[in-house]
Amino acid sequence: MMLLTFVDVVARYLFNRPIRGGFEMTELVLLVLIFAGLPLVSHADEHVTMDFIDRMLPERAVAILIRVVHALVAAVFFFLTWQVLIKAARIAGYGDTTDVLRITVGPFVYFMAAMIFLTALVHVFKVFVPGERRSIQATT
Repeated sequence: MMLLTFVDVVARYLFNRPIRGGFEMTELVLLVLIFAGLPLVSHADEHVTMDFIDRMLPERAVAILIRVVHALVAAVFFFLTWQVLIKAARIAGYGDTTDVLRITVGPFVYFMAAMIFLTALVHVFKVFVPGERRSIQATT
């Protein structure tokens, strides 16, 4: 993706010949990169978190809070999966494609839904199998 962007910028500004569909390819690769990383980031507990409440609660309450948050996040992601699937079916039904390269968009939206669903499953797993607790003090 970086090479594509670099070559596209150089070709555009030095030779006045941008890569045909370069912007579209960058958008689609970025979509795949972000949504493929979402379940991995959730699995590794690498999301940005604020632990100011953790410091005020006993250890047992923190463990319960973490499980409740994972359950809420899973519910939100299941809802998002449902909404994205509705959108994916609509896009696939219309046969939407990108403007320049005419790449079919539907499979990418279905991929988004699949990755969101997988992320929801990761959070459901974390409700029942808690991971190790990380804190800012332990990592600094």
